[in-house]
Amino acid sequence: MIQYSLARRALVAAVFAAFSGLASSQAAVSLLNVSYDPTRELYVEYNQAFARYWKGKTGQDVTIKQSHGGSGKQARSVIDGLDADVVTLALAGDIDALYNNGGWIAQDWQKRLPHNSSPYTSTVVLVVRQGNPKGIKDWDDLIKSGISVITPNPKTSGGARWNYLAAWEFAKRKYGGEAKAKEFVAALYKNVPVLDTGARGSSITFAQRNQGDVFISWENEAHLLEKEFGNKVDIVYPSLSIVAEPPVTVVDKNVDRKGTRKVAEEYLNYLYSDEGQDIAGKNYYRPISPKAQAKYVKQLPKLPLFTLEQAFGSWAKADRDHFADGASFDQIYTKK
Repeated sequence: MIQYSLARRALVAAVFAAFSGLASSQAAVSLLNVSYDPTRELYVEYNQAFARYWKGKTGQDVTIKQSHGGSGKQARSVIDGLDADVVTLALAGDIDALYNNGGWIAQDWQKRLPHNSSPYTSTVVLVVRQGNPKGIKDWDDLIKSGISVITPNPKTSGGARWNYLAAWEFAKRKYGGEAKAKEFVAALYKNVPVLDTGARGSSITFAQRNQGDVFISWENEAHLLEKEFGNKVDIVYPSLSIVAEPPVTVVDKNVDRKGTRKVAEEYLNYLYSDEGQDIAGKNYYRPISPKAQAKYVKQLPKLPLFTLEQAFGSWAKADRDHFADGASFDQIYTKK
């Protein structure tokens, strides 16, 4: 009788342990996505879609929290201890900083996902007041006297760096050589009355505070402004712009410590799925899948584009030449 009781207790304990383990495996998990300014709307929709997908696949609830700001500032926040599971930033150089400053990620992080770990792209366009009263048609109109230009600070904003480089390459091709490009960009920044820290801040300055004649903008941000302030703004596509590749990665140190690697990796992989690509296109990012590209081609028209590698070699070189302390931006802006 005693043996039977002991065996029964052991069986009950084993069953309880099994159920406890199952419950534990299905406990809700939380992720933090540290991103840059203009992705707020994109990830609100995407996070809901991924949570449904993950629940259906695993039975586990997942909550994704978002943090947004200038891309460079966001990278610094993670380096300083912000507990990100994934980062979805504006440029590869900001993510490289996570490896260079504390080894938060693997050095070869950009090889872990397709398309250089950029599941969508964007480009740089010009947003003007409705009816385009100043007649702004291209980059060279931004250096004219009496034109007020709104753009963020390239020392803190990834989008601002894309803006800067797009203008630089336009001038280099049109006027011939680096010296002419530097003169052109210096003239452009003389027309900039305020440098916000991030793209969303500049968007508010232009659309809500009514400062400036033209806003140099991410394409998706421009469409959001047109959607919200359609009776106040127009979008102008310049004759030449840059392929902006905002990359993504898991933050290895954090996911391994927190035990969230599996769900964090799946979160980024799902950006490449049909649903993820459709959500990118719906939110005015340029999908990389041909199917989604075809669906959204009318709202995301083709235009002459160049890549950063074609014009500047690499982000490391672009940073050294243009955005490091004492480089071209500091030289032209301190002389304003």
